[in-house]
Amino acid sequence: MKIFNAEKIKELDKLTIETQKITSLELMERAALQAFLWLVNHFHDKKTVYHIFCGVGNNGGDGLVIARMLKQNYFEVHVYVVPFSEKFSNDFDSNLERLKECNLTYEVIKADSEFPDIAENHIIIDAIFGIGLTRVMDSWLQLLIQKINYHQSFTVSIDIPSGLFLNQKTNLAIHSDVVLTFQLPKLAFYLPDNENFISEIVLLPIDLDKKAIEFIPSNYFYTNLNEIKKRYKPISKFSHKGTQGHVLLIGGCFGKIGAMVLASQAALRSGCGLATVYIPKCGYEILQTATPEAMVITDEDYHKISNIAFNFQPKAIGIGMGIGQDASTATAIFDFLENNSIPLVIDADALNILSEHQEWLNLLPKNSILTPHPKELERLIGTWNDDFDKIEKVKAFAKTYHLVVLIKGAFTLIIDEKNVFVNSSGNQALATGGSGDVLSGMITSFRAQGYSAVDAALLGVYFHGRTADIAMNDMGYEGFIASDITKYLGKVFMELRK
Repeated sequence: MKIFNAEKIKELDKLTIETQKITSLELMERAALQAFLWLVNHFHDKKTVYHIFCGVGNNGGDGLVIARMLKQNYFEVHVYVVPFSEKFSNDFDSNLERLKECNLTYEVIKADSEFPDIAENHIIIDAIFGIGLTRVMDSWLQLLIQKINYHQSFTVSIDIPSGLFLNQKTNLAIHSDVVLTFQLPKLAFYLPDNENFISEIVLLPIDLDKKAIEFIPSNYFYTNLNEIKKRYKPISKFSHKGTQGHVLLIGGCFGKIGAMVLASQAALRSGCGLATVYIPKCGYEILQTATPEAMVITDEDYHKISNIAFNFQPKAIGIGMGIGQDASTATAIFDFLENNSIPLVIDADALNILSEHQEWLNLLPKNSILTPHPKELERLIGTWNDDFDKIEKVKAFAKTYHLVVLIKGAFTLIIDEKNVFVNSSGNQALATGGSGDVLSGMITSFRAQGYSAVDAALLGVYFHGRTADIAMNDMGYEGFIASDITKYLGKVFMELRK
């Protein structure tokens, strides 16, 4: 699913209006109807009281249509017009006039106005600013938004929380309990800097023109179940372990062999035919016992990886999980990289070693996949000013070294040389030790099965998050641990086949 910036969203609206031979007012009516239906389906009590704050642009026009529909269905509605500009949009003016149809009056909120009397059990609808906001709000508007935020009422934003910028850092915006956005997601919704402004996102279909969506280019995408289904390749009934890909996982050190247990189990549960684990001697009995399905090669050193040597040709290699940063391990990684051309997934301390020897990045095979957490990413690319700056720096980094890079988070981003993908699955249950080791094993497994680097990363991240979504029905957030991810992988595969 494509993600568009403000200019392309406006272009899409225009093309929809032209192609479907409708007016902009009719498109506004369509969007507002979907928001109205969501509201009445979620707040069933006819005694629900709505307070709708409307700006004077088209977002405010949406709010006015919603107000009219609620009033016509016998809800108590209070409308507040917020004139942030002397110029009102034509569609806003038209819908302001239509309030007379249902005898609905409105109050104008200005700089010196008292804040309305709103009970805590009332619903606030935010329709002040839409996607067109490009500058800092006037001080009185900032104060109004702060007053709405301080209020305890449930707050629903229409299309976007007022004050939120789509392409730059936001300092102040409505704190929305739910954002009812239209048809397509917005990148800003999924960035950590904006977590205080959005609790829940609902995509409402408004029948925007499908051919126009295909026609308008974008390098940003939202990866949901439908997108994963397009990329997933079911196993042939004639498959066997030799055709499903052989994974090699390199890592572990004394006290961190568990990372390799988790990675090996995740790789096997993700569909690879064979898995070999390369670990220091101290982990031999642990791996053979914990993951009997995996084969084990041990380093000559008891405590750490000191010399990476194997005599077979795996389809993909995952390296770094629990490997430590000993000097001899770093040397072993350098020697390995100098002679390796097999697709790589690089995680954990292997990333930290690379960050200390950035010239080694030139040794990585093209389309290697890096899976850093935020601090590991910072060591690789340096600091950033905000999430948008971070994305641009990762894009430049990926292009320079021909890599696929994950930005781990509540909505993990997968970035290659030209595209950015936002993952839709997962929740806070994944904030647990070992979760990253499991993810690296999964991505390496998909890579070994013949998926491209981007598709392997997309499938790995989506499956990883989806296990936590499914498991919440059984154990909640706190009871979930990394090994539970592998236990629920089968259910994600079954979900794909439905």
